[in-house]
Amino acid sequence: MKLKIAQVAPLYEAVPPKLYGGTERVVSYLTESLVEKGHEVTLFASGDSVTKAHLKAITERALRLDDCSDPLAIHQILLKAVIDHSTLFDIWHFHIDYLHFPVSKVLKIPNLTTLHGRLDLPALPLLYNCYNDMPLVSISDDQRKPLPMANWLKTVYHGLPLHLYNYGEGRGGYLLFLGRISPEKGPDKAIEIAINTNKKLIIAAKIDKADKKYFEAEIKPLLNHPLIEFIGEVDEQQKKVLLENAAALLFPIDWPEPFGMVMIEALAAGTPVIAFKKGSVPEILQHGKTGFIVETVSEAIDAVAHLYQINRLVCRHEFEKRFTASIMADNYLELYEQIHVRHKYETMNFPTA
Repeated sequence: MKLKIAQVAPLYEAVPPKLYGGTERVVSYLTESLVEKGHEVTLFASGDSVTKAHLKAITERALRLDDCSDPLAIHQILLKAVIDHSTLFDIWHFHIDYLHFPVSKVLKIPNLTTLHGRLDLPALPLLYNCYNDMPLVSISDDQRKPLPMANWLKTVYHGLPLHLYNYGEGRGGYLLFLGRISPEKGPDKAIEIAINTNKKLIIAAKIDKADKKYFEAEIKPLLNHPLIEFIGEVDEQQKKVLLENAAALLFPIDWPEPFGMVMIEALAAGTPVIAFKKGSVPEILQHGKTGFIVETVSEAIDAVAHLYQINRLVCRHEFEKRFTASIMADNYLELYEQIHVRHKYETMNFPTA
């Protein structure tokens, strides 16, 4: 069944992002895979996005690049575009959290929403009780726990293009911390692990405005150690090289991680992951096979000493078996078809007796 599909992305980053950006990157991989599978896809995103789909540009540039002071106002323009095009698609796939719920409910458009963030926030149960019929997709089973009352259709794991990353042999021998500097991501723990194992650590991470004080007070003083190299935010090509040559990725999180894109990026490069047992980690990694799942810094230090037990080819094979963009797209297409057929049936005009 060939479908007309609308993908609605947040406007904070381009699709795909120029640098850091998880949700927009996933939307890009999904969109391009759907196009490759022969579907007619329109991407609602910022104008600096790059896609083989039809691009409906809401802004000229991603909001982070313009340092937008009122992103909610710009997203209201996005919702107006949804209203104006509401009848043109077989399915609307939203990646903007709950922002569209009133519009989708009133218009009765065929839709589903992938929730990309943490859901253990106090106001969310009230909201999802109110909108308990909105079709939702989780990105891990663990992500659902705070909202058992929500209308979950399925868990769909993120995926990457098959050949985005090359298999690497970890010849750099260093440990890698990749992503974002914040307390819940555990960069201080990564530094502690590296120093206690006498391993070089490369920190390739973005610093958000909200985390600048944390960086200056807690992390910057730790960067003077000769084993620690901080290189800041990196682009996609730099990330590939770093992952392919790393001995392991450190993922010492202290929060309910909904998915953790960097874990499957590492596996795609054949790089094992040492991760703390939080959130989605036990769903993504296989302890002793694609890395080590630990609960303390001490256990992480011990895991570094046992990295030789992990076969990097197995890491790559697990990525190919579970986490490609094509697999992700097929899982979503199954849902799209179900929702499209149900909506078509519900809106048919049956003759009365």
